[in-house]
Amino acid sequence: MKTTRQSSMTGLVETGKAFSPFIPHSAYSLSYISSKTFTLRHSQADMKMYNFNSGPAVLPEEVLQQAAEAVINFNNLGLSILEIGHRTEWFIDVLEEAKALVKELMQLDDSYEVLYLQGGATTQFMQVPMNLLDANETAAYCDNGIWGSKAIKEAKLFGNVHVACSSKDQNHTYIPRELSVPTHSTYLHYTTNNTVEGTQWQFIPEANVPLVADMSSDIFSREFPYTRFSLIYAGAQKNAGAAGTTIVVIKKDMLGKVNRTIPSILDYRTHIEAKSLLNTPPVFAIYVSLLTLRWIKKEGGLSEMERRTQQRAGLFYNTLDSLDAFTGKVDTRDRSLMNATFTTQDPELEKMFLDICKQNGMVGVKGHRSVGGLRVSMYNALPLSSVQVLCDVMKDFNEKHG
Repeated sequence: MKTTRQSSMTGLVETGKAFSPFIPHSAYSLSYISSKTFTLRHSQADMKMYNFNSGPAVLPEEVLQQAAEAVINFNNLGLSILEIGHRTEWFIDVLEEAKALVKELMQLDDSYEVLYLQGGATTQFMQVPMNLLDANETAAYCDNGIWGSKAIKEAKLFGNVHVACSSKDQNHTYIPRELSVPTHSTYLHYTTNNTVEGTQWQFIPEANVPLVADMSSDIFSREFPYTRFSLIYAGAQKNAGAAGTTIVVIKKDMLGKVNRTIPSILDYRTHIEAKSLLNTPPVFAIYVSLLTLRWIKKEGGLSEMERRTQQRAGLFYNTLDSLDAFTGKVDTRDRSLMNATFTTQDPELEKMFLDICKQNGMVGVKGHRSVGGLRVSMYNALPLSSVQVLCDVMKDFNEKHG
């Protein structure tokens, strides 16, 4: 009979007669666990999970604790954050601080406006061209994965689309170096990090037209010349907070140039005028975003986030490249530092590895349903210790099946 148990002494998970290394999360990152709640893990039921989900993603422990406290009693008001009015001074202070922190971290001046909207990056695929692209104009788009392809589809509803580059010929496993951008293009749009495919632009594409970027999965993960961009958007649920709100950063001189009538709820100008309060905003999601931005600043800002990003990705990819049982899926020059995609030698080994990950409390390791394989997401709040535990499991798996 197949049995599973965890040794309280060694920290190994035993399945039948085979052992896989499991190092309790507490052994690596006591700072991420409240001293009031920490106990030695004796069973899988109460082990700390290792969160490699691509989104909604891991959040800093202190952010979770602060958000949980606010759900009961926000700022000692005797009200939950879920109950306060969105037009009260209490929430307006939250919103204004969050927007100010976005600009501070990006080092933006007053020519930019920050909006907190709803609908995710998917709504922005439509909202960007609706506001920026006239019916008789052309916008250039980079097709480097599923999200770029979806953005192209939506943009075609509003104007002409020129595909400046595409990696479709190799299943989006690389970033093209050559771009074709017509000089009359209204803007060039690209996805800085391709969450599904595991590629990332390590350079900013050269174009003498305004740049628009979907930064949903790598925003705030590195120092970046954000002033090079005329519009940036990002779903908050990876590096900037919880699911439910979308950050849009826009240079105001981009607006008011299209001839079409734009519905008020989709017009960036009306949202700017209403200060992100045109309709009821996602109060709790914006509050969690504020807490996350405060955490980024407190921890050392984007330079520190980049250092940790490089450290996590370096540890993982160095391990991956040293093992025969696993193979990376993308060009090494274009590997994402946020979402590492890889495979095993055959599907049966993949199932076996995913089962071992599950036994050891690792979630989110299965690849996106559209591409399969394996994927590990390593966002800002993921402790280096979690990556180390995964690498140890991979090494042990390689010894048995490599």
